[in-house]
Amino acid sequence: MEKLDFSSDYLEGCADPVMERLARTNHEKSAGYGLDGHSEHARELIRAACAAPEAEVHFLIGGTQVNEVAIFSLLAPCEGVVAVTSGHISVHEAGAIEADGHKVLELPGHDGKLAAADLDECMTLWEKDGNRDHMVQPALVYISQPNEYGLLYSRAELKALHRACDVHGLRLYVDGARLAYALGAPENDVTLPDLAKLADAFYIGGTKCGTLFGEALVFPRPGTVRRFFTIAKQRGALLAKGRLLGVQFEAMFEDGLYGRIGQAAVAQARRVSRAFEDAGCELAHPTQTNQVFPVLTDEQARRLPEVALASFWEKPDLGHAVVRLATSWSTADADVDALVRALGTGILG
Repeated sequence: MEKLDFSSDYLEGCADPVMERLARTNHEKSAGYGLDGHSEHARELIRAACAAPEAEVHFLIGGTQVNEVAIFSLLAPCEGVVAVTSGHISVHEAGAIEADGHKVLELPGHDGKLAAADLDECMTLWEKDGNRDHMVQPALVYISQPNEYGLLYSRAELKALHRACDVHGLRLYVDGARLAYALGAPENDVTLPDLAKLADAFYIGGTKCGTLFGEALVFPRPGTVRRFFTIAKQRGALLAKGRLLGVQFEAMFEDGLYGRIGQAAVAQARRVSRAFEDAGCELAHPTQTNQVFPVLTDEQARRLPEVALASFWEKPDLGHAVVRLATSWSTADADVDALVRALGTGILG
């Protein structure tokens, strides 16, 4: 049997409407750096979807680059960004934020989510610290929707974080690398207009959500960052053939594809999740979006690659491992069927 691959959610190329649009516009001549008509149309479509007619929208090449350049642009040299210990910028971006000279100020997460009460307590203690002028000042809050465990912030949780940020003079930044899978989850109640209202900046992920590459960074209120275009150029995040990004997001938003594309992935992840539970495996985290985190014995973790590839996630103790399986917009029924059958035969023991 051909080995199944659930190790990531960006193994495939792009959604067919995106590839068709790229092919159709391939021989057009246009201005560079996202100053073309397709990119401007995509911006208008995103502004409409976010109910933010004045928003600034910038198309950048990848998630790490967006996080790096956005956080760099939103912070003064003596300021830092607050994130949970499991946050993507805390763990999986090779110290990109710290390399820019900005400290990531970690707080404990609750299933990987930042609680407004913890943020409020952290800021209150900082404000009362007589030595704070000698310290990095927390100025920005980083979260992702969904978070690193595939779990969702509710609208109420997002509003609470927004209120805490307002009270303490912080900005709120939302990493949306997998935002399409959050929008496609039945439990989700956070919309693009909610993000535009409650966040100072967020990005709409494309690389993991149906484009070949690229992300759309949104500043809902114009003037949030002065000369962001030039900052992005300086930081190496600006694509010369920017039309390639604009065309892809044009295809994703012209008929609402972005709002639908994650639904199938979420449904497939639920099937994968149930199959592991039926095989007697616990889950390290509930399955809400497109990521599944079964807890395996070391022997089970050794056997799983005989059937399907997954990503190592963590070692909770000496006898167990947590792995991650990710579905995507392109996950085929046949692949999930094969995984379900294999798990049902008791291959994990």
